Amino acid sequence: MKKHIYIYSPSSAIRDKAAFKRGLKCLAALGYEVEVDEAALSTHQRFAGDDETRLAAIHRAASSGADVALISRGGYGLTRILPLIDYSAVAKAIAGGTQFVGFSDFTAFQMALLAKTGAVTWAGPSLAEDFGAQAGADDIMEACFDDLVTGQGEGSGWRMPKDATNSIAGSIDETGAKAMNGASHINDSVLWGGNLAMLASLVGTPYLPVIHGGILFIEDVGEHPYRIERMLAQLLQAGILAQQKAIIFGQFSNYKLVPHDKGYKLASVVAWLKTQVSAQVFTGFPFGHVATKVLLPVGLPVTLAVEGRDAFLLWGHRH
Repeated sequence: MKKHIYIYSPSSAIRDKAAFKRGLKCLAALGYEVEVDEAALSTHQRFAGDDETRLAAIHRAASSGADVALISRGGYGLTRILPLIDYSAVAKAIAGGTQFVGFSDFTAFQMALLAKTGAVTWAGPSLAEDFGAQAGADDIMEACFDDLVTGQGEGSGWRMPKDATNSIAGSIDETGAKAMNGASHINDSVLWGGNLAMLASLVGTPYLPVIHGGILFIEDVGEHPYRIERMLAQLLQAGILAQQKAIIFGQFSNYKLVPHDKGYKLASVVAWLKTQVSAQVFTGFPFGHVATKVLLPVGLPVTLAVEGRDAFLLWGHRH
């Protein structure tokens, strides 16, 4: 039986109709049964329909019975309807087997759902930007998505840059890290995070989950390093970063340094952060507004294993 993918638009309006159509064609070619929400191509100002339309689309996705509810695109729009979402209905759908997948603006929905219900969602692709990419969908992204749909996914690995942290420091009493066969582990820590701007925007609201001893992953697009640092400073000064065991930098793409920076770059932000937190900081993770992105279980306890420059997030043992 073909796996059922439900496409809906909870955020910005679809402007690139060609990418939308390419995404649908790609999913069909991969052997999925694709259902498109009735309001997926709606528009209202910059949004995919007014608030009521997008809210109804979320609830239709929850009642669709699909294997995966996949956003058409990110952008902006979920933050303004967070108080209106029926989180219990979404959590019930997830318990029944529907996996909610997306990234970017979708981070707001993921954090709110986690805060309200503890339900696990997946940070992953969107229809238009990823499956509908002009150059074709990325092979690694496709494989990770297939692993999710078929229930085969067990984790994700990456090789960090040469100047990255080599190991998880500290004793088991201080960090929960455990050395095993030359590798270091942080065990059973909740994986959470996503788009940094969305996370920062939720500070002080009831829609940001309180995670102690977690593994926080972050990414963003079009944000200059000083703005990235400013958002991290907000999370730091709110006491959030002090509660984490590890912070993982995904991809921060599409920004431009200027002469005024005089050597201040993203690596400068990472170096500054390492002086501010006791959590281990890792870089180079393949997730963000880039073609090659893995899928991540947001809200699930995972193991982070690091040996030299090789790092792994493992969750297969949790299924």
